[in-house]
Amino acid sequence: MALARLGKVVPKTSILFLCDMQEKFRPNIAHFPQIVAVAARMLQVAQLLEIPVVVTEQYPQGLGPTVPELGAEGLRKFPKTCFSMLVPEVEQELGALPHLRSVLLCGIETQACIMIQKLIKDPAPDSGLLSLFPGQSPGFS
Repeated sequence: MALARLGKVVPKTSILFLCDMQEKFRPNIAHFPQIVAVAARMLQVAQLLEIPVVVTEQYPQGLGPTVPELGAEGLRKFPKTCFSMLVPEVEQELGALPHLRSVLLCGIETQACIMIQKLIKDPAPDSGLLSLFPGQSPGFS
């Protein structure tokens, strides 16, 4: 089973991406309060373990700010207008973290934001990231 191969989260080589947790999605996303609650817990754990965090906002002028219950008030928000979290400002931020091997991803419409091929040059073999790319992991075909 593929999930049995998922390894431990190593804070020094991990990053948390919180994708587009914004007000305008609230009435249109099923289970929105639960999704935000899980993301908020992920953020709390990341902060306790000193895991870097990237928070993106899709077109914030139209879709509104990040929801307050996420608890990301003091974090920098990276605005974007594309369906990838890897905008130039995020790439620059990641440049200071050359040892990344694992990405923790949660949020809204994350399947559209998962353009992370360039994020990690050498993903940990047990991270589950390899399964995101067809032909690189037999666990998810």
